[in-house]
Amino acid sequence: MFVRVGEELRKLYQNAKKGGYAFVASNVAEPNTMIGLIEGAERSKSDLVLQLSRSACEFAGDGDAVAGLRSLGNYMENIADGRDIGVFLNMDHLQDLDFIREAVETGTPSSVMIDASEKEFEDNVEKSKKIVELCEGENVLVEAELGRIKGSEDGVSSQESYYTDPEKACEFVERTGCDLLAISIGTQHGVSKGKDLNLRMDIAERVDKKLRKEGLERPLVIHGSSGLTHGQMEELVGKGVCKFNKDTRYQYEYAKTALEFYREHEESILPEEKSKASNEVFAESGWSPNKDHFDPRVVSRKIRERISEVIQELNEVTGSRGKSLYI
Repeated sequence: MFVRVGEELRKLYQNAKKGGYAFVASNVAEPNTMIGLIEGAERSKSDLVLQLSRSACEFAGDGDAVAGLRSLGNYMENIADGRDIGVFLNMDHLQDLDFIREAVETGTPSSVMIDASEKEFEDNVEKSKKIVELCEGENVLVEAELGRIKGSEDGVSSQESYYTDPEKACEFVERTGCDLLAISIGTQHGVSKGKDLNLRMDIAERVDKKLRKEGLERPLVIHGSSGLTHGQMEELVGKGVCKFNKDTRYQYEYAKTALEFYREHEESILPEEKSKASNEVFAESGWSPNKDHFDPRVVSRKIRERISEVIQELNEVTGSRGKSLYI
């Protein structure tokens, strides 16, 4: 089922924190990735957090982010309808107050992430608090970020990372009232290798302990987690992390699956004389392509299956397999 209620998502994270497991929040930009994720999560008997960035909404809406959000939201709801698991939507890395307001007014997301991490502390607090106030009474959770993550994500770019200060984390949560806290421990947006990251696992543990001590316990979030090894993810789950964001991994698996398929069937798709115009392939040439291979639905099914395998694998790593609220 597609769940729009933020309080249900809060329960999801609370159970994960108590139970010592986490969820992978998965970014989508088009339907094949989304369907593969839903199918894989259902096979895992794990609830699913999908994520949309503004750029993904703009892509789906042919430049109109709100139209794209409505379209993808309706698609998600219809595909998730009748499934036993809960499917939630988080709006990821948003910065523009007007778009956040419009997104909330659609009634589609169960949470939004305000990314003011590139600003100075006071400005970050002020902007994040405004979003919390905006979402009050709307049953929409708010995720905010303290610290800076290296790399580029939806228009936010940083050449270096700034680790989250545990002391500042308490002040930030108390003053903003955010429901989830994204922290910086040395991960990177985009392509990175876990063994090459200068990870500070201790920061997650210190932030979690400090928040607990001050009565401000929150689910912690790790952005840029596609470069983490499975062992690193498992270790972070034990340090208060309940949500890992992944995007790059799915993009790579999508491209790799399609490339391997088309390479395997190149001779049945491309004519020997590759300079021939496509109309000549059908009109004049004695050679013809094999529709069993160039029909886009054929490769799309393979992409969906691969994405399904990936999320099932990740649900094993984070411990969320079999932990659905609804089964």
